[in-house]
Amino acid sequence: MSRRLEWGLPDVPRPEHPYRDTLLIYGGLAVAIVLIAWLTGTAIGKAVVIAIFFFVVASAWSVYRWRGRLRAEAEAEARRSRELDL
Repeated sequence: MSRRLEWGLPDVPRPEHPYRDTLLIYGGLAVAIVLIAWLTGTAIGKAVVIAIFFFVVASAWSVYRWRGRLRAEAEAEARRSRELDL
């Protein structure tokens, strides 16, 4: 008998509000960027620009990925319901 090692991520249920949760996390990280810059005495203007850039890029990427995942889940559900109807 042989065993196979499976390298995969566990199936994690999606959150109730994926977009909102993602934006809140990235917003908090953007605030942390500015806060760390302020605490270390770095230029706040540069930190704000970097934080805004980070927030926009990370949020856009996450929304893009969430839309793809939600679309794939909807297509899989539609496929399952069509198979049950046959």
